[in-house]
Amino acid sequence: MSDVHSVATRSYNMSRIRSKDTKPELIVRQFLHKNGFRYRLHVKNMIGKPDIVLPKYKSVIFIHGCFWHGHEGCKYYVVPKTRTAWWLQKIHLNKVNDDKVRGLLSKQGWKIINIWECQLKKNLRETTLNCLLNEFVDN
Repeated sequence: MSDVHSVATRSYNMSRIRSKDTKPELIVRQFLHKNGFRYRLHVKNMIGKPDIVLPKYKSVIFIHGCFWHGHEGCKYYVVPKTRTAWWLQKIHLNKVNDDKVRGLLSKQGWKIINIWECQLKKNLRETTLNCLLNEFVDN
């Protein structure tokens, strides 16, 4: 099956996908800041460069895109119909890397919080963010 876009169009579309400062990231960052939390972003010397690091709470937050990290059972994780094997391998390696990073950070004593992109859609956002707040209030 061929792609519905030309090679140039597909290349342009893929080049526009960000790895930092995504809308889900900005939602979480704004919420944390509004609630008095201070954090660091994408700390380069930490394994996995977590999206958000809260040193005071020895916690890191990873905000995962449902497609890129293979969120099973999620309507936003749809395997592409072109280059399927390549995409499945890519997503599988992302998941393996995520597991490795979580394990290493846990061994260093960090609390790991994962938030999925779909959990920040309007209908679930408030619940997700309140649960996030409870991660720190309960400690």
